[in-house]
Amino acid sequence: MGQNTIKVTDADFASIVASSTPTLVDFWAEWCGPCKMMDTPLDELAGELSGKLTVAKLNVDENPATMSTYSVMSIPTLIVFQDGEEKRRFVGARSKGQLQVELADFVN
Repeated sequence: MGQNTIKVTDADFASIVASSTPTLVDFWAEWCGPCKMMDTPLDELAGELSGKLTVAKLNVDENPATMSTYSVMSIPTLIVFQDGEEKRRFVGARSKGQLQVELADFVN
């Protein structure tokens, strides 16, 4: 986990994604290679977009209830929430550039 991302759990998930500031949640696991590839781009984006976007990471092995609630079938899955509602979903690893394009609607 990077210095700019936050850890989210089943217990605090609802309060984290309830914000009017868009929250990108990375559903990941320690054993997932593509998930680990996302660490640096996500941490960099979290730092660059501080105040405009919150980046949170949810370990699916430790938090199965939230994974199930949102029907996450494969990882990495990234979901953008705003005001507690799912706004957009991405499945699979992305480069920083791809993420910037896909998140542009939420941070401009």
